[in-house]
Amino acid sequence: MNPSTYTRLRLDRDGAVARLTLARPEVRNAFDDVLIGEIGDACAMLRAESERDVAAAPRAVVITGDGVAFCAGADMNWMRRSARYTREENEADARRFAGVLRALDELPIPTIARVNGTCLGGGMGLISCCDMVVAVENADFGFTEVRLGIAPAVISTFVLPKIGPAAARRYFLTGEIFKAPVARAMGLVHEVTDADGLDATVERLVAALRGNGPNAVAAAKRVIREGMSLSRDESIEHTARTIAGLRTSPEGQEGLGAFLEKRRPSWKQ
Repeated sequence: MNPSTYTRLRLDRDGAVARLTLARPEVRNAFDDVLIGEIGDACAMLRAESERDVAAAPRAVVITGDGVAFCAGADMNWMRRSARYTREENEADARRFAGVLRALDELPIPTIARVNGTCLGGGMGLISCCDMVVAVENADFGFTEVRLGIAPAVISTFVLPKIGPAAARRYFLTGEIFKAPVARAMGLVHEVTDADGLDATVERLVAALRGNGPNAVAAAKRVIREGMSLSRDESIEHTARTIAGLRTSPEGQEGLGAFLEKRRPSWKQ
């Protein structure tokens, strides 16, 4: 799929930064099957670019919403259609959504969610798959699925490692709406700012990422994700192999050489 044919998503490149904008402001950027497919396609394209030439790939991906909301959850028309699906069709639909969330979660490029407004339901899964989350202080958050007689099931795979069971046992069950400071306290959001400071905060994080080795950043993401599922012995062995590979790689040799020679590494932008 060519990004120019997307109807629900914009993919823009600004130097070393790729920007994904959910572009359905008329429905507060709610998900439907088309938007989910376009996000998955964009993630596949960015991964392929990184695997082809990490030095030329984006150093960060910023995800945001068009208009006043980030993502208000599921689109009502999509929900009406899914209500008529068989159980098998619903399972296939859920697996497609989970696959897209996984593709975002495992993207080797660092991701930053720029939460410019309301973030509910599936939008909570989207930001849980991002490495960093910056939100405006008046943004509303909520796991509102239970209000519709369903549960935050698919997104829980990605949300639970972020917020833990204690927060989930309250907010998954009550479906209550909460603000950005509460989201930060539970680990869902990293930075809270006013609207005027949103872009400056995102750019500060992008600047930090651009100073780091792109292969090292991708490896750090893998260490975090894989370390959570390995036993202690497996983790020690895995991380030993990882650091050895990084130290002897061209990027690792360049970084260590630059440090010892008190110069800028070649990748620093």
